[in-house]
Amino acid sequence: MDRRLFRVRPESDDSDWASLRTGFRWSIPAHFNIAEMCCDSWAREEPDRVALIDLAGGGAREWTYGQLKDASDRLANAFRARGLKKGDRVGVLLPQGAAVPIAHFAAQKLGAVALPLFTLFGAEALTYRLSDSAAKIVVTDGENLDKLMALRPDLPELAEVYSIDGAAGEARDLWAEIAAASPEITPEPTLAEDPAVLIYTSGTTGAPKGVLHAHRFLLGHLPSMELTHEGFPQPDDRGWTPADWAWIGGLMDMAMPCLYYGVPLIARRMRKFDPAEAYAMIAEHRIRNLFLPPTALKLMRGTPVPEGVNIRSVSSGGESLGAEMLAWGRETLGAPINELYGQTECNLVVSMCAGFMAVKPGAMGQALPGHDVAVLREDGSAAAPDELGEIAVRRGSPSMFLEYLNKPEQTAAKFDGDWMRTGDLGRRDAEGYFTYVARDDDVITSAGYRIGPTEIEDCLTGHPDVVMAAVIGVPDKLRTEVVKAFVILREGADWEGMERILIDRVKARVSPHVAPRSVVKVDSLPMTTTGKIMRRELRARETGA
Repeated sequence: MDRRLFRVRPESDDSDWASLRTGFRWSIPAHFNIAEMCCDSWAREEPDRVALIDLAGGGAREWTYGQLKDASDRLANAFRARGLKKGDRVGVLLPQGAAVPIAHFAAQKLGAVALPLFTLFGAEALTYRLSDSAAKIVVTDGENLDKLMALRPDLPELAEVYSIDGAAGEARDLWAEIAAASPEITPEPTLAEDPAVLIYTSGTTGAPKGVLHAHRFLLGHLPSMELTHEGFPQPDDRGWTPADWAWIGGLMDMAMPCLYYGVPLIARRMRKFDPAEAYAMIAEHRIRNLFLPPTALKLMRGTPVPEGVNIRSVSSGGESLGAEMLAWGRETLGAPINELYGQTECNLVVSMCAGFMAVKPGAMGQALPGHDVAVLREDGSAAAPDELGEIAVRRGSPSMFLEYLNKPEQTAAKFDGDWMRTGDLGRRDAEGYFTYVARDDDVITSAGYRIGPTEIEDCLTGHPDVVMAAVIGVPDKLRTEVVKAFVILREGADWEGMERILIDRVKARVSPHVAPRSVVKVDSLPMTTTGKIMRRELRARETGA
């Protein structure tokens, strides 16, 4: 089945970006189900087609679409027998592996909602999410089972727990339940607007919010997948991401779109990202398409690329990469690194697509076909070209969320008329390229200037000895705030004289008025579980607030 929205290849005569946008129209059916489109429809047409290759435990088990359908049909029947009904939530507390899509699809076939959960969550994080969502079922593994079972007294709505590593105590054996259940099922009909997935924000600003998405949100990711990955899918494409499938980046920037397009998806958990190990896996399993968070890319940049690596496309998002990283992708990896932009609330609305547009280092690309993106002033009017404002997305993007679960006031506050305000500051130039500046609360106010940390961090990490950098504002009586930088150096790099070198680098390459007053060498930086630098925590450490 050819499901492509665009019949263009990079650098083809038909790939003018403006024509791609103006000629595009969404076609969203009234009835739509993610499990049907990512699993069952392929199983009916090509049951033996490889859907997923699970590398857990050092092996390489191939799962066909027919096998995924059979397992998820049976699990749906097992869930139904335990009382799961339309609208209920099913927690998926698992690392990458075949059980993740099986659990998602089983829930969605009943009209229930999949709730991805990060395996490194502690007791408080899990309790909050499972309680707030009123999850009825959780699927987990032996490693996380004790942690989960200890929380059950505080989770009266949690009726059943399944483990992929066998029965233990009150937990049911997932694979035994699948084997014992009937393969015959009539899925619950779902509308495109019916809830399908509930993903909690990382909670870096206040309590995490449950972002509820409809089945249609899969469709909203497809323009980016096809264009960011340069005419995806192509023959022999294979996809992988080290990003956990509990987060929207791992789940929707790679995993589910691969299954939708019939592209084999590699499942491999890496407890700690190892660039040499990642390269070896990419070569051995002929992986050609990658979603790599900036942290992973920075580590890979410092590791020699072995023979056999044949990467066709790379996407990345979350932090700006800078010109040096983009050049490294082209020259060393042999593939463009296309930056993309979105939020849990409305993902993949802006992207750089090197095969379809001129690359502007520092910019994150243009609005993708089907998504209307703008930069707004505080009063809601459109900002002028290159004027700093808040990035916003117009209602109508299929990837836009339905609501914050149990938070109607915060849902309403997210919108300004027809626009969803992202809380991200940025600029849009006269050609339509967007540049991310900072989260609104990351902006530094110094001597009357508003300074975003991103371009300073890009400049610092452009130095060959700097692996990672974070920039914040610290209080100053005269200037309100001054810029302070924190850097992680590559192993073996000499710190002697480096502070002055880095300050002068920013002065010369960016501007003297944004140069750090001080640069501190650190061994690590506070990061969210999705790999974003927590500047708020750095500020709290500095001020004691």
